[in-house]
Parts: sequence; C-alpha cells; structure tokens
Amino acid sequence: MSPEAARASSENRRAGAPDAPGMRPTAPAAPTVRTAASPHNATATTAPGALPSLRFGYGTNGLADLRLDDALSLLAELGYDGVGLTLDHMHLDPLAPDLAARTRRVARRLDALGLGVTVETGARYVLDPRRKHGPSLLDPDPDDRARRTDLLTRAVQVAADLGAHAVHCFSGTVPERTGTDTAWKRLTESLAPVLDAAASAGVPLAVEPEPGHLLATLADFHHLRRALGDPGPLGLTLDIGHCQCLESLTPADCVRAAAPWLRHVQIEDMRRGVHEHLPFGEGEIDFPPVLAALAATGYQGLTVVELPRHSHAGPHFAAHSLPFLRHAERTAATAPPSPAHAFQHTAPPHGAPSTAPEGSSR
Repeated sequence: MSPEAARASSENRRAGAPDAPGMRPTAPAAPTVRTAASPHNATATTAPGALPSLRFGYGTNGLADLRLDDALSLLAELGYDGVGLTLDHMHLDPLAPDLAARTRRVARRLDALGLGVTVETGARYVLDPRRKHGPSLLDPDPDDRARRTDLLTRAVQVAADLGAHAVHCFSGTVPERTGTDTAWKRLTESLAPVLDAAASAGVPLAVEPEPGHLLATLADFHHLRRALGDPGPLGLTLDIGHCQCLESLTPADCVRAAAPWLRHVQIEDMRRGVHEHLPFGEGEIDFPPVLAALAATGYQGLTVVELPRHSHAGPHFAAHSLPFLRHAERTAATAPPSPAHAFQHTAPPHGAPSTAPEGSSR
C-alpha cells in the first residue's frame, strides 16, 4: 500500500470504523480535524464542548511474528493512530549495529504512514537469553543493573530520533534476599542517568506500575517520584488492565487520579486479582467510563492495545480491537457523567502468585 493510500485508509476508518461484533450500531462521531503539533504532545481540534478523540495504537509485542514494516503497514491500514514499538531482536534491535541508521529508516516509514509512536522496553529476552526481563534495574550485580540502564538510555535516544511521545519502562521484580529499602535505592540510582538523558532529549520517561514488581501500584509510582525529587522528565505509564487487577480505585478513577503524570497509556481487558492480558470483552472492565475519563483529562498521547500473549493471532486481534475501542468511545460521549470515586473489592496482595501469572514475564 502506498503512503497516501495508508493515510486515506486510516482517516476513513477513524471517521466510521465498524461497530464491534454484538454491539448496537451507533452514529459515527463528529469529524475531528487534527492539527500540526509536537509529536510529544499531540493535540486535536474538536467542536466546542466536545472532548477530543483519543489516539489509539497497537503494541508490536502483540505482533511479534510480523516483520516490523509489515506490522506498521497493517496498523496504518486498519486505521490506528500509532504504535507501541517494543525494542526487541526482531523489531528495531537496540543492540545490533547501525542503530541510528535503522532508526532513521523506521522514522521515515512512520512518517509516511502517518503513525505516532511510543517506545516500549518490555522485551522478554533482549538483554539475556536465559532470564525473562533480565537483568533488571534491581539486580544485585551493579554491572547487570548498568546493562538495563544502558538499554533505557538507548531507548531514549531512539525515541528522540523517532519523534516518540514517551519511553516506557518498569522496575522489575525484587530479587531474592533483597530488602525493600535496598531495592528502592537501586531503582532510584539506576534511573538517574536515564532521567538525565530524557531531560536532554526532551522525551518523558513513563514508568509503568506492574503487578508483582517493586513498583506495582500508583502509590508506588508516587513513592518513586518523591524519592527522586519529582523530576520533570518522570511520568507515568498507566495500564488500564492493571488498574482492574489490583488498584483499590476503579479503572476510570485511576485515570482521573493519574492525570497530572500521565505520559503513556496501555489498554486491554482483565479480571480482578488475575494478571492476564485479555482481548476486549473477555474480562470485567467497563470501557466507556474509562475512555470518557481519559478524554476528559485532555490526554493526547497514544492509548496502546497491549496483548503480548496473542501474537499467534496478532492481525486478528488488531483488526477487532480498534472497532471495539471506537464504539466504546462513542458510547462514552453520550453517557451521563460518572459518579464520585468508587472502590473495587479487595484484590490479593500485588506480589501474590494469583495476581501475577504473567507479571514480569508478560
């Protein structure tokens, strides 16, 4: 498909994406005129009083069986606004030679297809072929921690070269025989040079609370923020499924609570107390209130579908996820305002096995 055709297909699908299976058809949303903006802080112009359209992407970790160029072309054809690009051995390998030249080629392709991008760093074996997500920022060996810090610093440079709106990362699990205070100290020290690089590049570092990790909840994010002195480049990746899994607030209220620090959003379905990324409709999340809350914050980064265990049918789930989200977004636009904060029933402790079958190994 030519770049012009891809862009036309993308705009046509955004304006009138088909309703998800089993959903009652609704009128398409009012047209949105997208204005030129910084790639780190995209904006949209809408009718007076209307909320801006959200910008949806799909994660390449859910398209791991496709070549990167094929994955990008697919997402443009389906009408996505962008991509969550996980740096991995098959998708813009951050450790292979000629990274800068390869990044420039990907940047040109993204521009030709009209896709925004977030750089994600959750590849399972990109640093160690034997340890999932190893080494982490919490490893006992300082040289191993430095390898993870170097990866994140490389990711910041890649993000700057791509015009990405954020770099995503997470803390990692606490190693055996490591105290919590020691783990937090390692995390803050390991992130310091990454935050310096992010400040120089003008790209936010968006840390994700991950079930089973040291930094597992929104409260943990604020602990890190305070420990680091609230640095400007530090932001938050909010995974909507994780909110359903273990936060005390509902996902919609998590969005409202996180709004000032929100730099990246991941989205999928999930069940309470079980960390398993599910296709939309297979979990417990009521998505229209979540999307309404997200739009009300003014957030205009990407909201990226996160289905890393579904690459075996990645094109299928990519094709079905966007119509579901657009329908939920239209439903949200006509729904009455949400009530005050609601609380979910208590989940198991975030480190309990029942909440983390995927955990750091998603």
